[in-house]
Amino acid sequence: MADVGGAVRWTGEAMQFTAEGRSGSIPLNAGKGEGVGPMEALALSAAACSAADVVEILGKMRIPLDSLEVRVEADRAPEPPRRYTAIRLVYRAGVATDAEPKLRRAVELSREKYCSVMHSLRPDIQLSTEIVLV
Repeated sequence: MADVGGAVRWTGEAMQFTAEGRSGSIPLNAGKGEGVGPMEALALSAAACSAADVVEILGKMRIPLDSLEVRVEADRAPEPPRRYTAIRLVYRAGVATDAEPKLRRAVELSREKYCSVMHSLRPDIQLSTEIVLV
């Protein structure tokens, strides 16, 4: 049995689809309209995957985390297939100032070892991270 499964169904309207996975569904928009576009969903998935890693790693380090937001920006090639060429993640974390080195280590571990979404991307995509304490 596959590790991941689901389906994408056209809603009958323009370029609107519903993606249904084993644990839920999300609207996808391959043109203009409601829902997140597939490429946008990929970038957001990288941010969500890394955010989950950071929360879990900091928990294991026993570092209190008041808040976490991971903002993502990505650049695409100008010509088809318009793949990503660079992805930037900005981690805005509510942690004590003295916990910053452990936060940096958690982000590094996510990027280098744990984030399966990032590891599923082409290796020539420039990935960069920034940490902001809030």
